[in-house]
Amino acid sequence: MVKEEVQQLINNLIEIEHVSTTLYLAMSAYLDRKNYTGMAKWLRLQSEEERTHMLTLIDYLAGKDGVVKLSQVPAQPTDFGTPLETFQKVLEHEQYVTNAYRQAYDYIQQVDPQTAVIIQDFLREQIDEEAQASTIVERLKMAGDNPSALLLLDQELGQRNGATPAG
Repeated sequence: MVKEEVQQLINNLIEIEHVSTTLYLAMSAYLDRKNYTGMAKWLRLQSEEERTHMLTLIDYLAGKDGVVKLSQVPAQPTDFGTPLETFQKVLEHEQYVTNAYRQAYDYIQQVDPQTAVIIQDFLREQIDEEAQASTIVERLKMAGDNPSALLLLDQELGQRNGATPAG
């Protein structure tokens, strides 16, 4: 059976991914309501990706005879501001997630090298997660209040296909 501190660490990461899933789903619903359907689709797929991360961690912990503890997820806001403000929140959240995985990796590599490999895969993926969010934020800044530019960016983001698995 997996050590208690490893279970706690993985359960904390499961909770972070669970919150990420619901946060991005709430953002998707918000932007869909504002008729930014491409951005809404992008965030819906991001929500699915975070759910996949959560399930991967659950399966890993359960596969090691660990105890999975799913805690209650806080209610998410229903208003996220402009598309720029929404994606700035996405970037801030991805930076928070990266920091959580970095701290987990720093700790776990000394305690459980096998689990460290799993955590490292997620940490590696966070490089791309932050880069995507940062690019979208910068492009939204360039678009400013120009409706044509916003709609073009919305259309581009709507062309995203499927969530990609971790690792």
